[in-house]
Amino acid sequence: MAALSDEIAALEKESFEPDFYSDMEKAGRTLQKIKGLKDKVAAFDDLYSKWEDLTALVELGNEEEDESLLDEVKPGYKELKQAIDAMKLDTLLSGKYDRLNAIVTLHSGAGGTEAQDWCEMLYRMYNMWADRRGFKTEVIDYLDGEEAGIKSVTFSISGLNAYGYMQSEKGVHRLVRISPFDSAARRHTSFASCEVVPELDEELDVEINPDDLRIDTYRSSGAGGQHINKTESAIRITHIPTGIVVTCQNERSQHKNKETAMKVLKSKLVEIAEREQKDRIDDLKGVQTEIAWGSQIRSYVFHPYTMVKDHRTGYEVGNVNAVMNGDINGFINAYLKAKSKGEI
Repeated sequence: MAALSDEIAALEKESFEPDFYSDMEKAGRTLQKIKGLKDKVAAFDDLYSKWEDLTALVELGNEEEDESLLDEVKPGYKELKQAIDAMKLDTLLSGKYDRLNAIVTLHSGAGGTEAQDWCEMLYRMYNMWADRRGFKTEVIDYLDGEEAGIKSVTFSISGLNAYGYMQSEKGVHRLVRISPFDSAARRHTSFASCEVVPELDEELDVEINPDDLRIDTYRSSGAGGQHINKTESAIRITHIPTGIVVTCQNERSQHKNKETAMKVLKSKLVEIAEREQKDRIDDLKGVQTEIAWGSQIRSYVFHPYTMVKDHRTGYEVGNVNAVMNGDINGFINAYLKAKSKGEI
């Protein structure tokens, strides 16, 4: 905790500099980081205090030979262990970009309307997970399905270590269920892919040759405010050397949409650079190469039995509804532990 306290002190000293608020966006990120570090220290202090209280209770029970105190001690120790395990997990997030916000893109795959509905279900799941953690989500680009669901959606998840956690979700997600869109009530298999890149800090500058970009404007569509479909405010940027295409239509102005789209593009280019394979856009998507059979990282089975299983770690749970309501921490934890051991 001493190292964290020193880092907090250094950042707070910086916040008192005369020109600290000259760049409000940078100042906001620094203040957010200070808050995140202080929350870590407060969480540790809270755990230590609970451990002291439980230890004192055990010592009192031993002295008084009062076994009735076990009813209070047992659940207290169980909760404490769970909290300590969660804190230990945070120590696994030591990657260069783990602390940053995440930019997530979901694409529907093989399966038509069923797959587009599945894409929307995943979008809801990640939003509920983020809300449980106190993270903020914001839509960057949204493309409705033809009959139902979502063809694709790009959104940000903001909070300390958001990218570190969400990196476990990169890949193809497979759904097996009785389709609500099939009048014959047959079982269908659908796929959707999840791409995750870190949202870069402003100080992590990425040089992009303007000649490498093709920028198109178009009218916004889908979910949005009153500006939707009235002006050509939406932006599509194509990075010609890699073929990366990013779009943004959530902001009201074309300038703001372009700024956001450039941020997403830079994040994706850094992801490729980190993999040292800048000339292959497919590598950006991690393990998935095709959104179909044989490439899934996780299966969600609603019929003929209920189970969600991660094929990389072997971790599985039987409560599908809980998972779809955002309870995915078990999968994230299993992934990070396996990754730390070099098993992934």
